[in-house]
Amino acid sequence: MTDPDWALLDKHTAGPLLHPGDAAFQESSAAFNERWAHRAPVAVLRAADAADVLRAIDWARDHGVPIVPRGGGHSYAGYSVNSGLVVDLRALDAIAVDPATGRVTVGGGVLTGALYAALRPHGLALPLGNGAGVGIAGLALGGGSAATSRRFGLTADTLRATTLATAAGTVLTCDAEQHEDLYWACRGGGGGNFGINLDLTFQAVEAPAAATCLLLWEAARAPEVLVAVQQLMLTAPEETSLRLGVARSGGRTSVSAVGLHLGPAAELRELLAPAFAAAPPLRAELADRPFWDAMDYLKHETGGGAFAVRTHFAARPLPPEALTAALAHLAAAPPSGNADGCGFALFGWGGAINRVDPAATAFVHRDARYLVSLDTSWLPGEDPAPHLAHLAGLDHLIAPHATGGAYLNFTDPDLRGWRAAYYGANYPRLVATKRRHDPDGLFAFPQSVGS
Repeated sequence: MTDPDWALLDKHTAGPLLHPGDAAFQESSAAFNERWAHRAPVAVLRAADAADVLRAIDWARDHGVPIVPRGGGHSYAGYSVNSGLVVDLRALDAIAVDPATGRVTVGGGVLTGALYAALRPHGLALPLGNGAGVGIAGLALGGGSAATSRRFGLTADTLRATTLATAAGTVLTCDAEQHEDLYWACRGGGGGNFGINLDLTFQAVEAPAAATCLLLWEAARAPEVLVAVQQLMLTAPEETSLRLGVARSGGRTSVSAVGLHLGPAAELRELLAPAFAAAPPLRAELADRPFWDAMDYLKHETGGGAFAVRTHFAARPLPPEALTAALAHLAAAPPSGNADGCGFALFGWGGAINRVDPAATAFVHRDARYLVSLDTSWLPGEDPAPHLAHLAGLDHLIAPHATGGAYLNFTDPDLRGWRAAYYGANYPRLVATKRRHDPDGLFAFPQSVGS
């Protein structure tokens, strides 16, 4: 690759082409997960519009340069950064809301926080994640789990159309009637696999009244609490969503249940009675809130640093013996300067998520009742090996009680058998779609479809 080649791209694009040392290069290329802080592209194009995206695709294809789109840049595995050209989509940030139909069209670079702000005045809601800086495109393309998903489905389930820039440099409108194969693939097949999504259209619903809860227990009561809360997660109505977590940080273990109920707080308190009966919480916050105030309450931001995550889906509660072993394992976790520490969490699934046929969209995990997430973290400069070994040990205790699948949006670069784990029986159809629209594999990364 020679300098004139890059100069040619710079000449024909409206957005700036950034190189190491340029202002904003780091902001547009740094991996969210600092485990991958060493990874950097040759250049970043801060695309000004869709035309810039198409020019970048044509240039990368013609010059054999790896290309990857970047919205929020939150890939856990660092796949929003490569060794070639990163296309920063954040200037594609238009949001159009049609209050009459509830249709919402967002640019490919729109972030969750911006969409929150745009929906709020119209009293509309979508199943979105809890991180304000997360890109909507990546969230939806990988499935998209939200606190409202048991009632309204995954983010991908609300996708009605997307405009895709393909490897051939064409722009395709993908929906239930046009390019149905790509529309199917874009609902759970993962971002960056089939092209660059220029915009996405979702079907929103009226934002309901809501209540939130935050319950904290001392570590000594963890066994009783974990059994009781798992069971109530299984039997709760789909209007109720809980995240049950055990965290180890600074030498201390904490147990929490954080949740959303699309109904009054009094009703939520009644539903939580088994949790209160299992052990009195050290802290209990339950409150009625307007829907978007509830979303603000549930927002979560990581402390940063480096981390690794392993996920599973489970059809039944984790048994007491597995929980006891996991708690003992966490108590022996290696020390870390990262305040996020380590732990595991169970997210309540079911409801609307499971009413979709596994073959109807690329997202195949439609029989799960829990998403189980195991995590560990450390600071740059600390040896990751003890933390990764500890995570593997925790996984060894939990995996036998799961179904074998893994959640694509919590991407795990160390996952063996990722094709079956992420995509199950839908993987062959995804490969066929990939070969049809990107036969030369322009859009490629370590866990890309077809690799």
